[in-house]
Amino acid sequence: MRKRSLSAKDRFYPQIIKLVIPIVIQNLLSAAVSSADVVMLNYVGQSSISAVSLAANYASILFMVYYGLGTGASMLSAQYWGKQDLQAIHVIEGIALRFSILISLCFSAAAFFAPRLMMRVFTNDAELIAIGADYLRIMAVTYLCWGVTEVYLALLRSIGRVTVSMTLNILAFTLNIFLNAVFIFGLLGAPKLGAVGVAIATAASRTAELAGCILISVFSKDVKLKPSYLFTHNRLLFKDFLRLSLPALGNDVSWAVAFSMYSVILGHLGTDAVAANSLVTVVRNFGTVLCFGTASAGGILLGNVMGQNDMERAKVYASKIVKLTIITGAIGGLLILLATPFVLHFADLSDTAMYYLKYMLLINTYYVMGSAVNTTLIAGVFRAGGDSRFGLICDSVDMWCYAVPLGLLSAFVLKLPVLAVYFLLCTDEFVKWPWVIRHYRSQKWLQNITRENLFDENNNKITEG
Repeated sequence: MRKRSLSAKDRFYPQIIKLVIPIVIQNLLSAAVSSADVVMLNYVGQSSISAVSLAANYASILFMVYYGLGTGASMLSAQYWGKQDLQAIHVIEGIALRFSILISLCFSAAAFFAPRLMMRVFTNDAELIAIGADYLRIMAVTYLCWGVTEVYLALLRSIGRVTVSMTLNILAFTLNIFLNAVFIFGLLGAPKLGAVGVAIATAASRTAELAGCILISVFSKDVKLKPSYLFTHNRLLFKDFLRLSLPALGNDVSWAVAFSMYSVILGHLGTDAVAANSLVTVVRNFGTVLCFGTASAGGILLGNVMGQNDMERAKVYASKIVKLTIITGAIGGLLILLATPFVLHFADLSDTAMYYLKYMLLINTYYVMGSAVNTTLIAGVFRAGGDSRFGLICDSVDMWCYAVPLGLLSAFVLKLPVLAVYFLLCTDEFVKWPWVIRHYRSQKWLQNITRENLFDENNNKITEG
């Protein structure tokens, strides 16, 4: 057994690098699109930046829904891929797609028919509500496409096909940035549409990404995007998906809604705080791409190994992943520190917003380490073994019993300065470190979640078209 573990160490780095590089490129491109939105809108006006930033909180929440569904599907499919059970993966895909399409329809309906009501949650500024409502109404189209692509790409990543997923993201993100420039600045004879232009560009790129998924599916030999999978059922897999995915989904949605409450708090402290936070979010996204890429790749690799029932190798891999995360988290903080002078030089905000921006960036130089370690363990290592319940409890207690009440108290009762409120909000990741690290050391997450005899008569109910 000892010899096998040493062999696992030798294979770990080639395997993790093969997965990390495409995922990091995807994350970089995603951050680049967000930064392009903000940089281009910087030339339109501070109100446009603030409105789009607030409206984008719904996309952030929806992304976490898709991420939770994709994680639930990936937890199962990564282990079944290690077991080489492709039929089970097809059933899992169908289950995840049913949920994602239903949720997408609900969000799209709300964004199209009640965008002003959605904006009022984040701000009472009439100008920001008007700009954000126009943005949300067009984004309704995006949500419909996004739900399908996120689930399909998550499944491709879970079986190690990260290059395919990266290629589709490159095409979509490149198109998004190009169309942003066209519609924001009125290039190629197009009208200058400002924030609405950002929404149109996003909708067009997401539609193109879905078309790319369909095309890739045609030539795929393993995981396809087939409508017939929507009608494929298995009692045990559905039960496992609900048991594993619902806590992951609840965890991600709970965290996303709580994190969006930070924007609600800052949004009611003035547009200067919102604008500064918008730029900080962009910079932080760049600073975390490497550590979050390591977390995603580590979860895939661990899932495949545990699906093979090789728990000794999984222990070795998990330890290596945590060490890598600490290193990449430190690198992320250093990148934010190095980027700070350039951001301050090129940002075109009010004097007050610039003051906020400087110190918010400095706070994030260490905040990314807390986020990196927790994300890797909760969303990577623990979920690879099917342990999604711990994250739900830990994040919900941390965010809703500590961070959000602290933010509301400091902002609206104690009426502390904006930067003091922001600093207190950014303690949330470090508060849960002791519980997260203790759970990691307990190794309760280390388990094989695959089943035998899934497709006998009692469990298998197939109605494929």
